[in-house]
Amino acid sequence: LERMQMLLDARPEAAVARRQTVEHVFGTLKSWLGTTPLLTRTLPKVRTEISLAVLAYNMKRMIKIMGAQGMVRAISA
Repeated sequence: LERMQMLLDARPEAAVARRQTVEHVFGTLKSWLGTTPLLTRTLPKVRTEISLAVLAYNMKRMIKIMGAQGMVRAISA
C-alpha cells in the first residue's frame, strides 16, 4: 500500500486515468447488480455470479463496438 501511495503521489494523473477507465465499469456492474447483496453465498458461487456479470458487460460492449454480426464472426474465428 505504501509503494502504491508513493507511485500515486509521483503521478497524480494516474488516479484520474483510472477513474475514467476502470471506475465506470464497476459503476455499471453495480447498477446492473442493483443495490441488493449478491444472490449467492460462498466464494466460488460469488465468483461465478460476478464473472457472468463481467461477461455480459464485455459482450454488450463488443456488440456496441463491432455490431452483433461482427461479434459472432470474432467469436467464430
